[in-house]
Amino acid sequence: MAAHDAEIAGHLPGLAADEVAWRTLAFARGGETLEVAVPALDEAQVARLAAHVRAAACRLRERPVGAIAAAIDLAVARLLDRSDPWRRKAERLLPLVTGYDAEMVRLGLTSYLKTFRRPQLQTFLVEDFGNPLVLDDFQPIPKGGFARAFGPGLLLHVWAGNVPGLPLWSLVSGLLVKAGTVGKLPSAEPLFAGWFARILAEVDPDLADCLAVVWWKGGDRGGDEAQERAWLAQADTVLAYGGTEALDAIRRRLPVTTRFLPYGHRISFAMVARSALDTGKAQAVAGRAAWDVMRYDQQGCYSPQTIFVERGGRVSPRDFAGYLAGELAGLEIRHPRRALSLEEAGSVAAWRHAEETKGFADPGRTLLGDPAGAWSVACVDGPGGGLGEAALAPCGLNRTVTVVALDRLEDAVLGLVPYRAFLQTAGIAAAPEELFRLSGLLGGAGVTRVCALGRMTAPEAGWHHDGRFNLLDLVTLTEIEHSAEQAADDFARYAD
Repeated sequence: MAAHDAEIAGHLPGLAADEVAWRTLAFARGGETLEVAVPALDEAQVARLAAHVRAAACRLRERPVGAIAAAIDLAVARLLDRSDPWRRKAERLLPLVTGYDAEMVRLGLTSYLKTFRRPQLQTFLVEDFGNPLVLDDFQPIPKGGFARAFGPGLLLHVWAGNVPGLPLWSLVSGLLVKAGTVGKLPSAEPLFAGWFARILAEVDPDLADCLAVVWWKGGDRGGDEAQERAWLAQADTVLAYGGTEALDAIRRRLPVTTRFLPYGHRISFAMVARSALDTGKAQAVAGRAAWDVMRYDQQGCYSPQTIFVERGGRVSPRDFAGYLAGELAGLEIRHPRRALSLEEAGSVAAWRHAEETKGFADPGRTLLGDPAGAWSVACVDGPGGGLGEAALAPCGLNRTVTVVALDRLEDAVLGLVPYRAFLQTAGIAAAPEELFRLSGLLGGAGVTRVCALGRMTAPEAGWHHDGRFNLLDLVTLTEIEHSAEQAADDFARYAD
């Protein structure tokens, strides 16, 4: 079995590596192994690191936001360059750590990183602020007077998941609002955020001083509660990703004065109108839907678990399900599914068993895919079209999806109501007038993002994650009221 040299995770400005305790996370895939050393800080080190990041963030407020965006752009350019040592390391080690197909990781990294180039960062800024100079100095506001936006002195990110590079979205958002930024690495993928911080240190050391990347073992049982409580006590704002129980545990431990921005689990789906189901288009539409199902094995909240398909097109929903199955089979050859954990394999098996059982009683239900294979498509095409709460039941993930036939796509909206708090992305293939009509209905039901099929797993720069603001939610505004400006005239040298 080939072993890689141990990799050091995290970024600890102001702390020497030899004064920090380190723990080892082990990863293996096929015949390769990798050990990753993650920092285990004591409470005194947490306090020192937090003070260092806060002090650097105070200096950061004097830098123009455009200069910060330019530095981030330089770091991202390094990672987009396939000849750069950091990019080569990412392509070599991320597949080993996450288990994903190497070519999927390569393509996914490039697509994702392009979201954080300088022009796209300008989109982030103007999408939330209109006038990004409000981050640099006081700017006039419509009601009169002036305002300036300030990021938190210390913004703590609690990252989750094993999709490569996912922490970059919130990390960059924190830097753009000039916050002192501390990110907690996910154990499932503890490398990328620290790499980015070290690249940033190479291109802009002052900016990297405002950023620390740490780790602690999460969870109530066997977790590092002392370090977690220390960081939660230090933070002005906490931005956290995870399941409902994990987020609730963080909320309970936070001081009441700390701003908390939780991002919990979400469910997404797709819709295919009859206008997209002629014989010349349906195969391509199925291919785009299959890509969204395949990419990172549905580990992102934006991955579709159900596809609603409208009856009445030249291609029936059942035939569309067959096209989708064929596309998933082809993608498995090009981008094999990663090896599943026992829990994940059990979830897929349980979902397949449930679908097979339902099929015995309902001739309108069909399950496509070999039980030992890496993908499955359930087709619900009976009378009534599978309406009701079961129409949006979560699938088994890891390339499992349900195709639900409907007489009208609008009929799906009632079935979404029980999931309102958990809805996120809808990928739609429909004509323009249908797109806007459906989007209005879906928005009213709780959907926060509508995109094209094939783009569900690649949100645009400036996307309002779960319907919220990436940057505006992080800042507070300081206003100079018009009365203060008027009164100041009385004390000016030119006053009569």
